[in-house]
Amino acid sequence: MLSRIDPLVRLLVAATVLALLLPVRGEARAVAQVVSNAAVFLLFLLNGLRLPRHEVVAGMGNHRLLWPLIGWVFGIMPALGWMLWRGGQGTIEPLIALGFLYLGCLPSTVQSATAYCSLAGGNVASSVVAAALLNILGVFVSAPLFSLLGGAGGGAFDAGALVKVVGILLVPFVIGQIMQDRFGDTVRAHRALATLMDRTTIAISVYVAFSGAVIQRFWTRIEPEGWIALALGTAAMLLVAHLGAWLLGGALRLARGDRIAFLFAGAQKSVAMGAPLAAVLFAPDRAGVILLPLLIYHLAQLVLAAPLAGRLNRR
Repeated sequence: MLSRIDPLVRLLVAATVLALLLPVRGEARAVAQVVSNAAVFLLFLLNGLRLPRHEVVAGMGNHRLLWPLIGWVFGIMPALGWMLWRGGQGTIEPLIALGFLYLGCLPSTVQSATAYCSLAGGNVASSVVAAALLNILGVFVSAPLFSLLGGAGGGAFDAGALVKVVGILLVPFVIGQIMQDRFGDTVRAHRALATLMDRTTIAISVYVAFSGAVIQRFWTRIEPEGWIALALGTAAMLLVAHLGAWLLGGALRLARGDRIAFLFAGAQKSVAMGAPLAAVLFAPDRAGVILLPLLIYHLAQLVLAAPLAGRLNRR
């Protein structure tokens, strides 16, 4: 039974439980943060090495899919997150409400969006390139957009934050693209190792973030109705994201394969970007709480995606 659960889900649960039982404290916290940042750097270096440049160029040519998808992911979804954040103020813990805004500003997944697009009979090539380009844009867009919409609550995206994001996320990706001709084939040939690195980095980021939240005893700040509001807010975001992406793809008269690619790339949110970025942007005691909506959303989207893909394929 356990083997049927997505490996990333198992790692996220393990990292969360470990943080609850054995949070990193004191001087070890600084060391753990350095390890987390180094792992994020290596992750984006590998992403730069394994994403072929010609696929990026080719994907940019599918304007009917790409530009509306960018508008959906970095326009409509952040607006939805902003409404949930504003609506949750005074009802739930402020950092959890802010987490909905953070969730809305993130790009989509790459691996799972592509995998479920394939299972649903969608345009896999478009899905791969669109999701990858959204993640590249996310390096530039997600943090400033979150800061802009969140105002004082989101924290100013100052020069220091910009340097951290560029240095830990963008620079290694660019280096990977530059070195792709020499090492790209090697990385792609060892896909399992690269996937393991992806998952390990995410688990480390979640562990470090939740350790800070556990030390601050975040659960004492959340009333029972707050947990209910968190679940309802996540469910509402899942519904609007999936239904809205599907209806918009139909309104744009996309071919069925592209419409399916639009659905999964537009509705899914990336913990692979969200957890490392939160570790870079926020103090650990804030990051762990802000990540709660993202983690619940991510787990729920995986549960929802399999039957949805199967139904689309049968139709």
